[in-house]
Amino acid sequence: MFDCGVVKACPLVALLFLPSAYGFQSPAWDVPARWSKSATESSGKRLQISVESRGRYERWRGPQRDLDVALYRHRLTLSYKPTGWLKLSGAVRDSRAPGYGPNAPSSVRDAADLHEAYFELFPDRKRGLSLTAGRMALSYGETRLLATAQWGNVQRTFDTVRATWRTAKSRTDLLVISPVPARLDGFNRPVLGERLWGVYSMFTEVGGKHSVDLYALRREQNRTAGFLGGSTADGTDRLGVNTFGSRATGPARLGMKYGLEAAVQTGKIGADAHRAFAWASWLSRRWPVGSRSLELLGEYKYASGAKDPKPGSAAGTFDSLYPSTHDKFGHMDLFGWRNIHYAKMLATVAVTRSLSVNAMYNSWWLASLRDSLYNAGGRPIVRSANGTAGRHVGQEADLFATYRFQHFLFGAGGGRMFPGEFLRNTRPAIARTYLYVMHTYTF
Repeated sequence: MFDCGVVKACPLVALLFLPSAYGFQSPAWDVPARWSKSATESSGKRLQISVESRGRYERWRGPQRDLDVALYRHRLTLSYKPTGWLKLSGAVRDSRAPGYGPNAPSSVRDAADLHEAYFELFPDRKRGLSLTAGRMALSYGETRLLATAQWGNVQRTFDTVRATWRTAKSRTDLLVISPVPARLDGFNRPVLGERLWGVYSMFTEVGGKHSVDLYALRREQNRTAGFLGGSTADGTDRLGVNTFGSRATGPARLGMKYGLEAAVQTGKIGADAHRAFAWASWLSRRWPVGSRSLELLGEYKYASGAKDPKPGSAAGTFDSLYPSTHDKFGHMDLFGWRNIHYAKMLATVAVTRSLSVNAMYNSWWLASLRDSLYNAGGRPIVRSANGTAGRHVGQEADLFATYRFQHFLFGAGGGRMFPGEFLRNTRPAIARTYLYVMHTYTF
C-alpha cells in the first residue's frame, strides 16, 4: 500500500513487527515489561515505569495533496512516590516523520523533548484537597474542549497548576494552564501570553447512574494575530474568551446510553465582542449478536460561526479551546468544532474481545455561509466571502479495525471524503482519500 521509494522508513516496518510475531508464540521475549515489573516490585511499588512505542504509515490522496509518510512516536514515563503524600512524574518523548521531507511541520516531528514533569501532593486522597503542578497531559470530559490528543504524532501538553477537591461523588479542579507547543529550533517551552484558567467540576451518581460536568473557563491571549506578547492602549491586540458549559452522560430508555454537552461563550476578540454557542449530543445502544456484539451510535454537533466576519477576527465563531479532535468529526480529522453542523453514524462490531471493526458515516454543513470552514486545529481552510458557495461541505465514509494482543495494539483503516456543494465551488486542497496501518506497544 505504501511506496517505499517515497517512505524511506518502509524497511523498518518488518523490523518493528518482528518482535510482535515472536510474541504470538511466547510472551517470554517481552523483556521490557518484565524488567519494569521487577523494578516496581523491588522498589516496594514506589517506582512505576511505562513505555509507548508507536508506528503509523499513512497515505493521503487529493487535489494538490499526495503524501506517503511513516510516523514514529516513542515515550518513556517514570513516576516515583518517596512518601505517601508526594508523587513525582516525568516523561520524555521522541516523534519522527521519515519520508515527509525536510519541511515536516512541528505537528508531526519533535525530536527528543520533555513530555511531562510534575509533582502531586496527596495523590492518593479519595477525599479532600490535593495539588498538582508542572508539565502534564490533560483530559476533561469527552476531550472536545480540553485534552491532550493521543492520535497525533506530537502530543500537546500543558504547564499546569491544579488544585483538586474530592468528595465521595464529586471532583472539582481549579486550574491554570499554558499550552506547550512543539518547537523545531530548541526545547519546548510554554507560550505565557496564552493561558486558560477556571474551574471544572465532575459529579457522579447524579439521579442514579448519571454523570454531570460543570465548567467555567477563561482563555486569554496577547496579540490575536500572533500571540507574541505586548499590548496596546485600547486592548485590540488581545483575546479574552469565557466558556460556560455543562455535560451529562448516562443510561436512557430502551437500553440506550446518551451524552449531551452545551457551551456558551462571551468575551472579546480584539476590539470585537464575542458571543458563540456549541452543542453536542449522542445516543448509542448495544445488542448481542451470537457470541459477538453490535453497537450503533448516532451523533449531532453544532458550533456557531460569525454571521459577518471581519478580516482577522473570529468573533462569533465558537472557540474550541484545546481539544483532542480524533474521530470527533470523521476518522480523517479534516474539520473541527467551529462554524459547523455535523452528523455521524457509527457501527462497531466486537468480533472477539480483542478484535473490533468500525464503519462510520459523516456529513458536514456550514453554520454560517459567510464564515470559514475550519480544520481540526481551528484554523480557517477556505471561505466564501459573499456566502454563495453553498452550505453542504461534504460526506465521509470510514472503515477501520483494531486488534489487541497482550501489550500490542494493531490497527488499519481508511476513509473517503466526497465533496459537497461548498467544497466543489471553493476547491480547497483537501485530501479525499486516507489509508493507514499502525502498531503500538505499551506497558
